[in-house]
Amino acid sequence: MKQASKGDNVKVHYKGSFDDGTLFDSSHGYEPLEFSIGEGQVIPAFEDAVIGMNLGETRSIRITADKAYGLYNEELVVVFSRDKLPADLQPEVGQAFRFQQCEGHSVEVKVTDVSESTVTFDANHPLAGKDLNFEIELIEIT
Repeated sequence: MKQASKGDNVKVHYKGSFDDGTLFDSSHGYEPLEFSIGEGQVIPAFEDAVIGMNLGETRSIRITADKAYGLYNEELVVVFSRDKLPADLQPEVGQAFRFQQCEGHSVEVKVTDVSESTVTFDANHPLAGKDLNFEIELIEIT
């Protein structure tokens, strides 16, 4: 039986949950996740878990925050005075924006707090600082 290995294109169904059992993502009911092993299209620990799986096999893994989307970094949280923002900007908690950095890169940020005088933006990945559990089912290898 063929096992998934580096260079293979694979399709998997997965469920992602936190340690308390809360589901944060799932491919069930949708198209399976398709990626090429070794191309860096998914987090490395997820990819590593698929390597060696047999077609039809299901595997459960736990990925710690430092191996998933990184630890939560307070330095990626910035508070701007409203007078430094465009006058027509009406930010709301949960709203996403793209900030252009000096080097020309852009970064996605989410509004986490709004007051009369300030707006707080967070550039951490939404799953930063969280340990993740996955149930992975390998459904195709090409």
